[in-house]
Parts: sequence; C-alpha cells; structure tokens
Amino acid sequence: MIAYILRRLFQSIVVMLVVGLVSFSLFRYVGDPVATMMGQEASVADRAELRERLGLDDPFFVQFANYLGRAASGNFGISYRLQQPVMELILSRLPATLELAFVSGILAFVVGVSFGVYTALNRSGMLSSSIMTLSLIGVSLPTFLIGILLIWLFAVELRWLPSFGRGETVRLGYWTTGFLTPSGRASLILPAITLGLYQMTLIMRLVRAEMLEVLRSDYIKFARARGLSNRAIHFGHALKNTMVPVVTIAGLQLGSIIAFAIITETVFQWPGVGALFINSVQFVDIPVMAAYLMLIALIFVVINLVVDLLYYAIDPRLRIEQSGARH
Repeated sequence: MIAYILRRLFQSIVVMLVVGLVSFSLFRYVGDPVATMMGQEASVADRAELRERLGLDDPFFVQFANYLGRAASGNFGISYRLQQPVMELILSRLPATLELAFVSGILAFVVGVSFGVYTALNRSGMLSSSIMTLSLIGVSLPTFLIGILLIWLFAVELRWLPSFGRGETVRLGYWTTGFLTPSGRASLILPAITLGLYQMTLIMRLVRAEMLEVLRSDYIKFARARGLSNRAIHFGHALKNTMVPVVTIAGLQLGSIIAFAIITETVFQWPGVGALFINSVQFVDIPVMAAYLMLIALIFVVINLVVDLLYYAIDPRLRIEQSGARH
C-alpha cells in the first residue's frame, strides 16, 4: 500500500513539474511583461531596472526554479489588468466555482447512478426508453446551448429562476456561500444543471452498460441459483461491482466540471474562476492565466490520486496483485 501511494505521488509530482514548465513558458514567451506593466512611455533605464528586479535576465533554469518556488508558496505575481495579487483574485472567486462544481457533481453522480441502475433493471420499460432518449440531449447538445435553452424556458418564459449572477451570498470567514440564502440557492439551480448534465448522462450510460455486463456474469447466475432475492442480487452484488469503474470516471469528471466550468460561468455570468480566466485571455493577463493552469492541474492531480487510492481500496484484485508482486 505504501509503495503504491509513493509511486502515485511521484507521478503526480512529475505531472505538476511538466505543467509548471508550460505555465512558466507563458511568462517567458507570450508577450513582454515589462511592456505590459510599464506601458509605452517608460524609459529604457526604467525597463532595464524592472527586468532586473523581475529576474528576466537570469538564465532559463534559474528563472524556472524561482518560478516554481514562488508558485509553491502561492505567489503568482500581480495581475497585469487589475493590478492585484493573482492569488487573492483566485481565492476571492474560487468559492463560487467550487460551490457550483460541488452541486453539479453531486447531481450528476446521484441522478446518473440512479437512472443507470433503473434503465439496466428495466430495459424494456417505456420510462427507461424515454430516459435513454433524453440522455442523448446531454451528450449531443453543447453546454452553452443547453444553458441558453434553460434560461429561455425557466427565466424568460416561466420566470421561476434567475438567469444570471450568484444571488445574495453570506460570508463565513474567508468563504462566501449562496447556500444560506433563497436567492443564492435559486441562482445555483440552472448553472448546476447545465454544468452537470453531460457528466450525468455519461455516468448514467456507463452505469447501465456495466450493470448489464455484471448481471450476465457467472457469479450473478450462481447467486440466483442459491435463491437470493432480486434486491440482494441487484444492490448487494451487481451494483457493488458496477461501482468500481464508475468511481474512477466520476472522480475524473469532477475535475472536468471544475476545469470546464468556463462556458457555464460565461453564459450565466457566474463570478467564478472560469469567468476570471476568460477575461484574462481577452486582456492577455499572463499571471492569471498561468495561475489558473496550475490550479486546474493541481485539482486534476489531487482528484486522480484520490481516485486511484479509492480504486485500490474498492477493488481487492489490485491488493492481491500488489501482494503477489512482492512475493
């Protein structure tokens, strides 16, 4: 177990170093930070002084090592556009993105697993056929179009839900949340459905396919021959084995929800990290872009590491293989 964890940690460090190199390349090769920070009116002497202060004249590997050291401590410099520390900007918007991703992920997992199990156990039912037909919408339609349709239906026509913004929020220390206010909860519904719909249909179809395969296996036939009830077979044996690959996919999809919340946040004007990144791309705000890249990579690496450990804990075959390899 310890060797397995150490190997995964080493792989995670290598991934972060590669992403750090790509992020550092944005600073070095995309635009001129001196010209961006000082403008066209600055003198040659002022430019040279700033370059020396920023360490831009140092060798490549010295600059890269200094950049990794600053990034490890959360120092990504000052935003070119807003003239504020980048980490402060990200931390001020991170609660909105994490809150949206959390609700979307829970919605996608719970509804996806429930519908997947139901459609697998009731393959010929009318409701199952309707669910499978509607699931094609989540797979086929782009996210921005789904968001626009939901806004048109529930905000414009029915006027049940707000169409943009986060609603009223409550500050709890350094964290801001909309869970504690009616307008905050109402504002969360449409973007959460929009962001989680694709992941929900993906999980549902995966659960259905895995469940059907498990139900055809020999040990399920043996369980039926022993006289076990359908409830015990379906939920005590089949669903447990179905969840092994689903946990992996669901964990990676959570990272995708956070990374690709950009479109949803843009459509609903959600004040999250994704909207901040879009504005940074428009104004070529390199420090914010680099910090966002490192943040998303870190989230993916952490989630992937947790999923690997959960997979190791759920699937006993991995523990047997590790034990056999040692012997």
